[in-house]
Amino acid sequence: MTADASPNARPAAAADRPAAAATERPWTLVAGAAIAVFQGALIACYGAYLMVAALFTHTRTGVGLTEFGAVIVLLLGLLPLFAGRALLRLKRWGRSPAVMVDTLCLAVTYFTFQNGGAQIAAGVLSALFGIAGVVLLLHPRTTAALWPSGGKR
Repeated sequence: MTADASPNARPAAAADRPAAAATERPWTLVAGAAIAVFQGALIACYGAYLMVAALFTHTRTGVGLTEFGAVIVLLLGLLPLFAGRALLRLKRWGRSPAVMVDTLCLAVTYFTFQNGGAQIAAGVLSALFGIAGVVLLLHPRTTAALWPSGGKR
């Protein structure tokens, strides 16, 4: 028995799969997925903050209404987290929710500019992340990675 034929040796194809999978993902896809994960983590953390703040402060809303809103924001934060993970796994469905959240960043930008003051800086950051996410996720390299057969199933 030779060293190449040992029973514990892995086949060459299995050893090359992680390297091949890494080359199939263009940087535009990885950067777009990273933005989606960052946005999801930020929204989920804000939802958790709202939940904790609602438990320790007195509000004029109905009992549990603020906590319910916090749970909704927390769940909305999970959507881009799962979408970013799906994009990193080259799942096609992840692009739509990620682009949707990036587009919603532009609405957030509009309302921060309406309020003025220090919120304008947050609005500019929100706009930059939203535009960058849309551009990266709709880039032809990203599309080619998610639909390698040219859009045919």
